[in-house]
Amino acid sequence: MNYWFTSDTHFSHANIIKYCNRPFKDSVEMNEALIQNWNKVVAQDDLVYHLGDFSFGREDYQFDNIFRRLNGLIVFIKGNHDALAWRLRGKFYAAHDSYHETKIGGQTITLCHYAMRVWNKSHHGAWHLYGHSHGTLPDDPNSMSFDCGVDCHNYRPINFDEVAAIMAKKTFKPIDHHGSK
Repeated sequence: MNYWFTSDTHFSHANIIKYCNRPFKDSVEMNEALIQNWNKVVAQDDLVYHLGDFSFGREDYQFDNIFRRLNGLIVFIKGNHDALAWRLRGKFYAAHDSYHETKIGGQTITLCHYAMRVWNKSHHGAWHLYGHSHGTLPDDPNSMSFDCGVDCHNYRPINFDEVAAIMAKKTFKPIDHHGSK
């Protein structure tokens, strides 16, 4: 099993194309590209952490038309545009309300739709992955966090090894009362 992270797909959200300058003519083209990009990298038995803003439709069939076509088991962390996905959260492998902590290969990871400056165990090397900002927050080379949203990663999920490579280039510098590791 491989582990993947993504956020802010905004399936069926036509206005996100202009808000984020996405290279698609309409939401149909965007949906198809996002599904294709997802399925090129994610296998059926992989685990995908989706950090919110999954889709923007209002009807169950809109959600189902996309959800049933995506590979992998999806752990959903609620974002601010997830009324429909949250109502249908039972379809996901697991669902969490905006925040979740996990451990993969001994690495503690805090997952949240929103960026944080500090998080649980950050002073012990825990990572923080977030979405919401669509790549507009500058990456901090001294923080073990970054935006895993599709707008930052070629409109596809990013895998654990890619995350580890990004984190390996960072230098942790504490900003709260915990001091150094």
